[in-house]
Amino acid sequence: MYRFEICANSVASCIAAQEGGADRVELCSGIPEGGTTPSFGMIRKARESINIGLNVIIRPRGGDFLYSPEELEEMTYDIHTAKELGADGLVFGCLTREGHVDKKAMSMLMEAAEGLPVTFHRAFDHAADPMLALEDIIDLGCARILTSGCRPTAMEGAALLSQLVKEAGERIIIMPGCGVNEGNIQELARLSGAREFHFSAREPVASGMLFRNPEVTMGSESDPYGIVQTTARRVAATIAPLKS
Repeated sequence: MYRFEICANSVASCIAAQEGGADRVELCSGIPEGGTTPSFGMIRKARESINIGLNVIIRPRGGDFLYSPEELEEMTYDIHTAKELGADGLVFGCLTREGHVDKKAMSMLMEAAEGLPVTFHRAFDHAADPMLALEDIIDLGCARILTSGCRPTAMEGAALLSQLVKEAGERIIIMPGCGVNEGNIQELARLSGAREFHFSAREPVASGMLFRNPEVTMGSESDPYGIVQTTARRVAATIAPLKS
């Protein structure tokens, strides 16, 4: 009845997602920016390492979802690369200055993606009119929408998610994401009526470094050597309430 997608920030996260029982991963870099296009090497190694579904995000940068002609061309190149490396699906979304779905830009990318299902990502949550955006995305031929119901977390957006699920019917999949975890997934399923869920199931992983320079940081001030990645334990724990 349910399908589970893991937002994976590394090959290790992809492997953990599969071991934990996920159906699919969304592979991305730049998690602090909301997810950006992973490297050639990451996509290739992920495809070699897992046999569950592999969706690749196509997002050239963080920030807004208003893309220049040059960025759109870059995205088409990345789409072709992901396809050549064996991606099962693609994840992208474009908006106009006014906050509507950019049909022209999306059509260009959809043409490049031909043959692969497309998820319209959380650009949807920045749309001016979510119900209009829903219809535009359906018209474009996307397979699903990843959304938190236009709120900071999916639980907070559960009312809109329920409305979207009902309005979408069998025309497109509404997949709640953001803040989905083992403590709320069962209630979110009840409130929203959704059948697919997106979450990261990440935990801090200790660094294996023995020598550390305390004078230099590379990101996090609290633990500059720390790694946060998906664990099989958390994937399994999050899936369990719905599988039971």
